[in-house]
Amino acid sequence: MTCVNRRDLGLLFLRVGTGAVLAAHGTQKLFGWFGGGGIEGTTAGMEAMGFHPPKHSAVAAGLGEVGGGGLLALGLATPAAGAAAAGAMAGAVAVHAPAGFFAQSGGYEYPAFLGFTAAAIGLTGPGRYSLDHVTWHVFDRPWMVALAFAGSAAGVVAVVGKRSRGLRKNADAK
Repeated sequence: MTCVNRRDLGLLFLRVGTGAVLAAHGTQKLFGWFGGGGIEGTTAGMEAMGFHPPKHSAVAAGLGEVGGGGLLALGLATPAAGAAAAGAMAGAVAVHAPAGFFAQSGGYEYPAFLGFTAAAIGLTGPGRYSLDHVTWHVFDRPWMVALAFAGSAAGVVAVVGKRSRGLRKNADAK
């Protein structure tokens, strides 16, 4: 019988807590659960924030949070889960950045914290108490870490860059 490893137990709690918070936020966007706007409300919000096409952006944000958060909680495909969640949070940080750092002022503190936590879990790995461990890390190979984070970063640069160019173009037109 193996004894409980504090590091693995800590990763389990961190993964489940972070993943549940991310998944709950994503279900607000996709399904309107927990007082969220659902896909229609999220699409309207994405359009107002300058994301185009807004429905694709709404679906991507919701899936990044639900999928990334759910997989993080389970400890399955942990590098991809962490990268997807971190990418979704990077988009949220871009939206909140003009309001400064602190959340009480509408700033990016909260999405940045969730993004950094998801990225750290994706880089660190899920620990022993995870589905990745049960499946002999089939979806948690070292090369997957680099691929997942490179893909997520490329997606963030493309989407946030397109939004920034659109916002600048709109500001110049006024």
